[in-house]
Amino acid sequence: MYKHLIGKQSEKVENQVERGAVAAFARSIGDAHPLYVDKEYGKQSKYKNNIAPPTFPRTFSYGTISGLNLPVAGLIHGEQTFEYKRPLLIGEKIYCHSKVENYREKQAASGHIGFLTLINVGEDKQGNNLFTSKVVLVLTEQAREGDGHYDSNHRA
Repeated sequence: MYKHLIGKQSEKVENQVERGAVAAFARSIGDAHPLYVDKEYGKQSKYKNNIAPPTFPRTFSYGTISGLNLPVAGLIHGEQTFEYKRPLLIGEKIYCHSKVENYREKQAASGHIGFLTLINVGEDKQGNNLFTSKVVLVLTEQAREGDGHYDSNHRA
């Protein structure tokens, strides 16, 4: 169903690691560690700045992959992992894009289930990789038959 999209990727989108957004995110996940929210604490840290929590890139925009129209109903956020080269610093710009890595299907008691794997990448201005995130979306039978559209920023 989505195999023809394997290898396709979005354009790069600029994102800002903004202090207020990081603080709000840290509070929302129940981890307001001073390294995320206290300016003076950040200055004294080995990073000389505050950093974003590890799952903060979930809030970034990754652009739109042409032809990837996923339904909202029946779509499950199955798994997500992050791998970092270094923490994301408050105030820096991150250039993000997404790529379809794989799609496979299997038969389940409830019908065919699809597994769509996306790779999200964040780079600095020079194009150096800062993080990679792998997202697995599960498409239930309902999702495979739906005609709604999925948020291109992978917020299932």
